[in-house]
Amino acid sequence: MSKNTSWGSVADWYDASINDADSYQARVILPNVLRLLAPEKGRKILDLACGQGYFSHALSARGASVVGVDIAPELVNLAKKHAGHTEEFYVAEAHDLSKFDKNRFDSVLCVLAIQNIDRMTDVFEEVSRLLKTEGKFVIVLNHPAFRIPGESSWQFDEKLKVQYRRIDEYISESKKTIDMHPGQAKKNTTISFHRPIQTYSKSLANAGFAISRIEEWMSHRESEKGPRKTAEDNARREIPLFMCLECVKL
Repeated sequence: MSKNTSWGSVADWYDASINDADSYQARVILPNVLRLLAPEKGRKILDLACGQGYFSHALSARGASVVGVDIAPELVNLAKKHAGHTEEFYVAEAHDLSKFDKNRFDSVLCVLAIQNIDRMTDVFEEVSRLLKTEGKFVIVLNHPAFRIPGESSWQFDEKLKVQYRRIDEYISESKKTIDMHPGQAKKNTTISFHRPIQTYSKSLANAGFAISRIEEWMSHRESEKGPRKTAEDNARREIPLFMCLECVKL
């Protein structure tokens, strides 16, 4: 992750939004992460691109020994403020984790960050180095088949009364500048990289991983009453927001 993809410039806003009890992180991602990682005392987990430590804190609270790394010092400082006694946080780029010894971790978690990382293959190589054999690498990302920056959008068919997802490009990899606060005068941007699912699969295999599980997670939210509520709620149930890859180091 390069500095121009860091979320450090919006650290306070990001901290408030992710800690909202109705956020996707709280309602959708965290319960599934805890199920997949099953953190317990003695487990050593790396939270890669940890942000302000939201998932690190939850894993630590269940007994795991957690190390969090992020490129943004602003976010790492927030993480340290709320750290428990089994948590450590460091400023580091995801593709260079040379400060940590090989085979140190039982599991590695990366939530909603891999799409902001340019040197993805280098990251996968580093994670492979740090994981023990048969260690687990859990990646959560915006669904690459349905959430493609600049090339996907919600559409509504008035005749059929159907909400659907329009996809204009998928196979081609792309790099787009994303406005973190659309509609606001002050602009904070990040870079988002789109990659098709096969790119993730091939890169993980080349780094020594086997994908053991693919899960697709839907939105928990519902529309307010109105003429499109049924169609919008059905679209949320049928078109997932997130994809999770559970990978095992061979």
